[in-house]
Amino acid sequence: MRSDESNEPVKIAYDSARFLLSAPDLASCPPEGGVEVAFAGRSNAGKSSALNALTRNSKLARTSRTPGRTQLINFFSLSTPDFKLVDLPGYGFAKVSKSKRGEWDKNMSQYLQERHSLRGLVLLMDSRHPLKDDDLFLLQWCLESNMPVHVVLTKADKLKQKELGKSLAMVKEAVDGASGVSVQSLSSTKGSGLGQLRQRLDSWYQAFS
Repeated sequence: MRSDESNEPVKIAYDSARFLLSAPDLASCPPEGGVEVAFAGRSNAGKSSALNALTRNSKLARTSRTPGRTQLINFFSLSTPDFKLVDLPGYGFAKVSKSKRGEWDKNMSQYLQERHSLRGLVLLMDSRHPLKDDDLFLLQWCLESNMPVHVVLTKADKLKQKELGKSLAMVKEAVDGASGVSVQSLSSTKGSGLGQLRQRLDSWYQAFS
């Protein structure tokens, strides 16, 4: 944690993000401490692309369509001491066996429920297909657990402005102004929405540092 008592806003250099380690389960995660913000979403939601755009590093998170490092819980360190980004395994469309999918679900569930350093969750959904069953389940868990969640509708450039507006309105109606929940759209390819995403993450790091 920061040693000073300053109330100055935290400004994170997200382009300082560096791969720290991949953990197959909760026991293999780094020692508790500091502040972690995790990214979660369906396997085709554009999670890796969002992380790469956020950090201005096209190679930070793998964007392969086949299961790879995203089978694991991936930790990235930031230049500010004890601040980390976490890339959680994608859920939904991954072409793996039921046993492997069950293992992923178990490991992610344990991380979400038992990791004390986790202070906020970025839930990414494809703006063309938001609020799938898995998304709703995770969103409901966040609400019941009082976990701050920032819903990001990705691939915003794939929709016309009117259609994007409908998707945003649908998600905002679903959360119904719940405390600790915010919603935005994002285009990783065009960069629109990145500033808003960084501001939300900054606020979380500030609140818990």
